[in-house]
Amino acid sequence: MTHLQAGLSPETLEKAKVELKENSETLHQDIQEVRDMIITRPDIGFLRTDDAFILRFLRARKFNHFEAFRLLAQYFEYRQQNLDMFKNLKATDPGIKQALKDGFPGVLSNLDRYGRKILVLFAANWDQSRYTFVDILRAILLSLETMIEDPELQVNGFILIIDWSNFTFKQASKLTPSMLRLAIEGLQDSFPARFGGIHFVNQPWYIHALYTVIRPFLKDKTRKRIFMHGNNLNSLHQLIHPEILPSELGGMMPPYDMGTWARTLLDHAYDEEPDYCPESYTLSVQDLERDLEKNLSPKSMKRSQSVVEPGVLKRPDKAKSDEDNMQPLLSLD
Repeated sequence: MTHLQAGLSPETLEKAKVELKENSETLHQDIQEVRDMIITRPDIGFLRTDDAFILRFLRARKFNHFEAFRLLAQYFEYRQQNLDMFKNLKATDPGIKQALKDGFPGVLSNLDRYGRKILVLFAANWDQSRYTFVDILRAILLSLETMIEDPELQVNGFILIIDWSNFTFKQASKLTPSMLRLAIEGLQDSFPARFGGIHFVNQPWYIHALYTVIRPFLKDKTRKRIFMHGNNLNSLHQLIHPEILPSELGGMMPPYDMGTWARTLLDHAYDEEPDYCPESYTLSVQDLERDLEKNLSPKSMKRSQSVVEPGVLKRPDKAKSDEDNMQPLLSLD
């Protein structure tokens, strides 16, 4: 075991070896092979290339050097193309702070049985008079940047649960295709995290309609990991034990405190009231949509969609996940 694996438990170390093909004897060579590819993309500013940073991209792509580098390049290219999104990417930024305090995202204290961190979003909490969808996306990206520093989560990954209870049609109308596409590119195509499942619960019909709009931009692997539960929480509990879920999701834990994760990131700044409204945000939705049309040309989308995705993760029988044998609960083909 090298110093780069020092943060892994024996169980996770074995999981990395079996599932991700991580080899301590060739780890530094694997990292260097990815680093050597940087010269092929002089158009991108690779602002961080240390061993620990590159390692998270290798883990996210099961040590496929080419795919790890492609993800690394897309990570920095996404940030270059959306510079305003990443200005002042801090928990104390007024818009991010408001989103965090409303539970965007919420982070459960308990891991699931496979060691994955569970993120929860209660969609109806979105106060559109105080912050934008872009603020929510920025808060999620900031949170993931913080959590992905943990090598255990680099290997084990994340679960996302979105509860659409009481999410109104008016709120949904703010979720434009351009905004959703921006989120997909930021989370699916440009971030080194392993998402083991994305679970929708209590979703109304108009969320199904939105899903059909964004579905063409989802990779096959992502589609297979999206589960539409509706109001059938028993199907959710088949995959995520209710013992670790809050009562809002039919779990045995107390109701989720929306400020839990925000307090972790903000500490003493949590109680300071920001002077903020969406209209004052320097990056307007209209400007961002214009940038999207320019940056997400058919040529660039074709390049993005041509990424060769590794196969569905295989686990040893003793730790096989339910998701590997379960199809999405609702097909929208």
